[in-house]
Amino acid sequence: MATVVAFHAHPDDEVILTGGTLARAAAAGQRVVVVVATDGRVNDDDPVRLDELQASANLLGVHRVACLGYADSGYGPVFPPDPPGRTRFARADVEEAAQRLAEILREEDAELLLGYQRNGGYGHRDHVQVHHVGKRAAELAGTPRVLEVTMPREALTRVGNLARLLRLPPPYEPDVVRTAYAPRATITHRIDVRRFARQKRDALLAHRSQTAGLPVWSAVLRRVPPRAFALVLGREWFVDPQIPPGRVRRDIFE
Repeated sequence: MATVVAFHAHPDDEVILTGGTLARAAAAGQRVVVVVATDGRVNDDDPVRLDELQASANLLGVHRVACLGYADSGYGPVFPPDPPGRTRFARADVEEAAQRLAEILREEDAELLLGYQRNGGYGHRDHVQVHHVGKRAAELAGTPRVLEVTMPREALTRVGNLARLLRLPPPYEPDVVRTAYAPRATITHRIDVRRFARQKRDALLAHRSQTAGLPVWSAVLRRVPPRAFALVLGREWFVDPQIPPGRVRRDIFE
């Protein structure tokens, strides 16, 4: 049995970017671990989202959840100061944060780490930091493979108008999409997760503090049947920086 560790910035990223892949790996008998860098709180009065993360993980079949304990750095041009007694992840010392993650990778004897690309997908400062910390942690722990989560940039461009109609959060603004994620030709892994559409949808809905702020999106999610959900969110993508693009692999362990 192989172990995959998915390293994400915030609670709910694990579903949006890798939920189907994690459910598929767990169903195949692999050990699945989710590590988030932050608890998702930008402000001290924000709801604690780790219970939602655990509920989501349970639905996906994840075996272990861990949080490195940093504060959410927020998205946008304003980078808020550190809250009392905590460090925002984007300001964290990369070596210190990488040591924390590497300890988990060693404990789990992980064969594969899922992280982010250098651009952080759509440029969120915490996602960019995930790339740097994840890459360094894999070096420290001797984890043999790293896959970087992505999406086809061309697909984001096509769905941009619908996303704005549904009032979805980033990365759908036109000026962001132009450089977000990766061109389709550079993607090395495309994973079919349609069979796990119901799990992915329900896991996303488990993050109630996030979907509650998007009433149109939440209503659509609750009403759409899994088969229709799978048509839109039935594939997930990764880039292996160690291999040239060309042939697209169908499994994260390939």
